[in-house]
Amino acid sequence: MFCKNSFVKTPPMGWNSYDYYDTTVTETQVRANAEYMAKHLNPYGYEYVVIDIQWSDPQAGTQRNEFQYINFSHFNIDEYSRQIPAENRFPSAKNGAGFRPLADYIHSIGLKFGIHIMRGIPRYAAHTHAKIKGTNITADKIADPYSISKWNPDMYGIDYRKPGAQEYYNSIFELYAKWGVDFVKVDDICNTNMYPDNPYSAEKEIEMIHTAIANCGRDMVLSLSPGPAVIEKAWHLQKYANMWRITDDFWDNWRLLQNMFERCEIWQKHVSEGCYPDCDMLPIGWIGKGFGHERYTNFTFDEQITMMTLWCIFRSPLMIGAELTKLDEQTLALLTNDEVLHLVTDSHGARQIKRDDKHAVWLSKDNHEDSYYVALFNLSDETKSLSIALKELQIETKVSIRDLWKHKDLGQTDNLIRADIPAHGAVLYKLKKHP
Repeated sequence: MFCKNSFVKTPPMGWNSYDYYDTTVTETQVRANAEYMAKHLNPYGYEYVVIDIQWSDPQAGTQRNEFQYINFSHFNIDEYSRQIPAENRFPSAKNGAGFRPLADYIHSIGLKFGIHIMRGIPRYAAHTHAKIKGTNITADKIADPYSISKWNPDMYGIDYRKPGAQEYYNSIFELYAKWGVDFVKVDDICNTNMYPDNPYSAEKEIEMIHTAIANCGRDMVLSLSPGPAVIEKAWHLQKYANMWRITDDFWDNWRLLQNMFERCEIWQKHVSEGCYPDCDMLPIGWIGKGFGHERYTNFTFDEQITMMTLWCIFRSPLMIGAELTKLDEQTLALLTNDEVLHLVTDSHGARQIKRDDKHAVWLSKDNHEDSYYVALFNLSDETKSLSIALKELQIETKVSIRDLWKHKDLGQTDNLIRADIPAHGAVLYKLKKHP
């Protein structure tokens, strides 16, 4: 019996190619990032290497001055309407091997392999009446021409009521299982923003994908994008997916980071084993090359501390967007602080205690000992002294305080937690109770 939660005990952690490469990543670049992760990040829990959008298009990115996604592209598909890797970008995929050789390599160095797909079936397959494996039905019979992406021209949605619809999804996940895929990010599905009056219009496709994963015989993390996810459908997301985006694409912009406090507040009660509201990738280090503007993140270091603190106490998946081979020591240290990352794997019950335009406070509890974690966030544009009383945290005993970012013990208190915090910065403290 398939249980989506049985193998996703903690929020997935890894790397995704999108923030740096956009649509253009190659096998050589994926391998280089994987090798860096295996050496420097895997010991801290990062394990998924995910190839993002348009890996099947040999011409992806070649018309970037005009299009992010080339209109009317005939990207590579097999005889059964299924996307296969572009061999000029992924040469090990030759002779029908698909992503199997690359996945085997990723696995051989102790990591897991993931890919991105758009929901639905290639428009080109529908227009040419291509086959669907195991049926006498063709792609045009299951494609819904009135269900499309607002921002990508590649696919038609699939009409779940049509014979052959489930068989198509079964066939693509059967192929992914054969390749050795461990993680699938499905796009234009969490919020189908082409249809603002019905943002969860792909609900039945989520169910078909869930069924297809169950049928394929291989555990795969199911990640849904883009957001913002529909909070009224939290029950459905928790039933059929492992992670789902609670924001549209998140970039290195302070206003977007400020907004994440509201989004995390909305979703804080829906974090559980195998079910993780997703704050999106971490746009730190070097990003943007595939978009035509390689840059070092616009976030200040204090803003990066705020982002990592919120993502970790909330227990969002941690997917790095940077080119890993260019990580500087400061950024690497930020990503590998074991005391902070402990919250991702070994805390629970995170909740926002207070928030206004100037500050926010979050609290969670350790899984294994009688300790709490409190995060104080300075959302203002100047240094502030922030404090909160233990009684506001419903802690009624003396606690010892440890600064997790600085790895430093700060003494004991039975009254106030106080800190001087730079603009847009944060502190994260462990509070260990004393009898």
